[in-house]
Order: sequence, then structure tokens, then C-alpha cells
Amino acid sequence: MLAPSPSSARIPFVDMLRGIALAAMAIYHFFWDLEFFGFADLGVTTELHWLAFARTVAASFLAIVGIALVLGHGETIKPRPFLRRLTVIVVAAGAITGLSTFINPKAIIWFGMLHCIAVSSVIGLLFLRLPVIVVIAAGMACIAAPYFLTSSIFNGPHWLWLGLASEIMPSSDYTPLLPWFGYVLFGITLARVISPHRWPLWPPRDAVSKALCLAGRHSLLVYLAHQPLLMGALWLVARAVDRG
Repeated sequence: MLAPSPSSARIPFVDMLRGIALAAMAIYHFFWDLEFFGFADLGVTTELHWLAFARTVAASFLAIVGIALVLGHGETIKPRPFLRRLTVIVVAAGAITGLSTFINPKAIIWFGMLHCIAVSSVIGLLFLRLPVIVVIAAGMACIAAPYFLTSSIFNGPHWLWLGLASEIMPSSDYTPLLPWFGYVLFGITLARVISPHRWPLWPPRDAVSKALCLAGRHSLLVYLAHQPLLMGALWLVARAVDRG
């Protein structure tokens, strides 16, 4: 999705995958916002089906990060566009942390999706040349790690990024490196197994495909803008209801 990568040779199908992931994320956030403003009690953060949906959306984002790393840097790592895009993501991640302190100070986003994407993009470069079997094994180890290595030793705030704490700080978006980097590695594996010329190269023709591809091409902007727009709209509705 938001991986730092050149944009000179875009693949519409990958952009559409990003767009689909963004649409799914917006759907989840819409219902989360409904609960946040007290319009409904849906169990968005507690019910198993909602948790599974949120985890699937997050996993798809991170898998696309891995795909984008391979497609953008498969032949040779391109440092200038990578660092430019990485800088934008890091700044955006910092902005989200800052805004979350005002929106929901009891659940500040210290290490959310964008933070994870930034760190994963850097570490992911190390796996672009390793044997595929090693990448798969590393991905499986990342996903399994929290089940076997969780310990109170990692409860300090300086270990927040890792994901092995036995007590997790409340957060509106917590996406630590473990297990989530594992999905980036699976994306890298998929993109390395499927050579670039074998990805579907069809041009989007219908309105839905075009909209999804457009969102995918501007994924960071959509990611940053959709939640403020949703929350702003629902806040206005809540104010109108209160006045009525």
C-alpha cells in the first residue's frame, strides 16, 4: 500500500488492491466511529468477527507493502525515491501520534499502521535478495513470535514497537513489528514468486475499478484524510442530534 517505492511503472492491479484495502479500512473505521460517538453498540473492538475483519484489513495493507518493495526495488534498490517516500510516511506517522493525543488521549497512537509501515519498509529491504524459503520462514517466525516470546521484560515503553509485551498500552491503532512484519514478508514472497510481467496489466474500465485504482495511487492521502472526514461528519451529526 504505502510502501516507499518509485511510481514510474505502476501496475493498475496492485493499485486496485490498495484501493480495495482502503475501502475495507474505511468501512471498519465508519462503524468504529459510530460506536465512538455513541450511535451504536456494535462491539467493534471486542467482537470476534470485527476483530478478524480489522486484522484481515491490516494484514492486506502490509502484504501490499511487501509487494510494492519488490516491484519498486526488485532489480536494484533506488535510494532517492525510497527515502523521499519514507520521509513522508514518517512525518505522517508523527502527525497521527500528535493528533491522537487530542482526539483520544486515553488511547494515543504511539506505534500504529504508518509507524509499522515505515519500519517494515526499511527492514524489508534486507529480505529482497534472500532465498524465498528464508523469507517464508522469517515471516512465519514473526507471526508466531508473540505466542511464544511474550514477556513482561518487554513491557517498557521503549519496547512498544516490538509487540512482545505482556501488558499492552491502550491505543486506537497498535500495529507492532511482531507479528505484523510477517505479512510484509509474505507480500515480498508473493511478489518474488510472481514475476513483474505476470501481474495483470489490464487498464481499469468501469467506474468502480477506476475509483479504486485512483485511491490506490494516492493511498497515503486517502489513508490520512478518510478518518478525519468520517469523524468530522459524524461529529456534526452528533451535534445536530444533541441540539434537536
